[in-house]
Amino acid sequence: MSNTAQTLARGRITAILDENSFVEMGAAVSARATDFNMNNIDTPSDGVITGYGVIGGSLVYVYSQDASVLGGSIGEMHAKKIVRIYDMAMKMGAPVIGLVDCAGLRLQEATDALNAFGELYLKQAMASGVIPQITAVFGGCGGGMAVASAMSDFTFMESKKGRLFVNSPNALEGNEISKCDTASAAFQSEEAGIVDVVAEEKELLSKIRQLLMLLPANNEDDMSYMECEDDLNRACEGLEASATDPALALSMISDSHLFFETKADYAKDMVTGFIKLNGTTVGAVANRTVLYDEEGNRAEEFLPELSAKGCEKAAKFVKFCDAFNIPILTLTNAMGFKASKCTEKRIAKAAAALTYAFADATVPKVNVVTGKAYGSAYVAMNSKGLGADFVYAWPNAEIGMMDAKLAAKIMYADKDASEQKEQAKAYAKLQNHVESAAKRGYVDTIIDAKDTRKYVIGAFEMLFTKREDRPSKKHGTV
Repeated sequence: MSNTAQTLARGRITAILDENSFVEMGAAVSARATDFNMNNIDTPSDGVITGYGVIGGSLVYVYSQDASVLGGSIGEMHAKKIVRIYDMAMKMGAPVIGLVDCAGLRLQEATDALNAFGELYLKQAMASGVIPQITAVFGGCGGGMAVASAMSDFTFMESKKGRLFVNSPNALEGNEISKCDTASAAFQSEEAGIVDVVAEEKELLSKIRQLLMLLPANNEDDMSYMECEDDLNRACEGLEASATDPALALSMISDSHLFFETKADYAKDMVTGFIKLNGTTVGAVANRTVLYDEEGNRAEEFLPELSAKGCEKAAKFVKFCDAFNIPILTLTNAMGFKASKCTEKRIAKAAAALTYAFADATVPKVNVVTGKAYGSAYVAMNSKGLGADFVYAWPNAEIGMMDAKLAAKIMYADKDASEQKEQAKAYAKLQNHVESAAKRGYVDTIIDAKDTRKYVIGAFEMLFTKREDRPSKKHGTV
């Protein structure tokens, strides 16, 4: 094993953990296979460095694959070493971080490697919803390892050298890598939606540390609290103007303007991520209509509607938050569902997944209606009827079945334009006005946009001891 490769594999571990905190496990393990001249091949640590350390003072388990040992391929003992740290992590209630640089399954070990890999999948499945699992792809991550990566809660990917695929780009009929690089970080983050964060290696490791310090260690022991040094009653001046891009609005609401966005490059019409409110981690879901670039210019614009990709993205995020007892805040501005032939193939299922995720979640749930909230799209976005504990709305918000003009055209189709206009005004006042929703109890309080931070902090503090009984069942099927 070259010193350069050894430094690379170990360097990633030392870079991600607190200084001098790494303790290696299984350093002497090597391959036990002898077929195909394997007995004459040196396999130090069988191509994966495993152990534990701390991030921000909290225990984590980590494995880092070494590409200098048979390309970092996964053999029997390689997989068993990773399984071993999963066993330890489950006992201790600590996250697992996988640093991937892998050529795939080791052909020389065949069924032994396959069986050990199956054992790894089993451990990942058992750990899901119990401890956070994070995978970072720095080199190859193909075939079965791509499945393992997708089974993680969060996937990070190095922007230039990372390669994630089940089938290589050139193996796809009618495609070649020059046409469409399906293994690239750009494709996997923007099109597939598997990758949460794309960055160069140094920034990537820093982002993983940042995320882990926001998350609880496990589903029972919340270690994600940090002291709040921000004013709990701080007014968010200009929040209403930033509502079109929730990434900006959420950072304004959060303690010290902290916002960690997940899957930022996928389904950009839906924003998901983590903020801090009074020191506590809160998961945030919001509809986006404008995306601003780093210079503050409008980069992209979207209609206020739910897309299939956006619903799927938000549903997975809500399920994660619920599994780890992370409260959920939504900022709602949705007038309907995206209408296109392509979207129609999956929008019903995707919307059902989002609706189910919010309805099934038992954590504290707070919704702030920031714009127009119409029809089933409004209902799916954490509405009062779906189980939201608190619903706030800004004074300019509209909540109802549909746009008043369209409603008037349907109800008074036989009337002239003047009559339809008058009826639209009446419908807007009686049905779509935020005060109408408040009178019916669908909105708890109408608040000024600048006061959003203090209201949602107060709501989550009140909901801190929330307990909710649900029907006894094995699990849902949506």
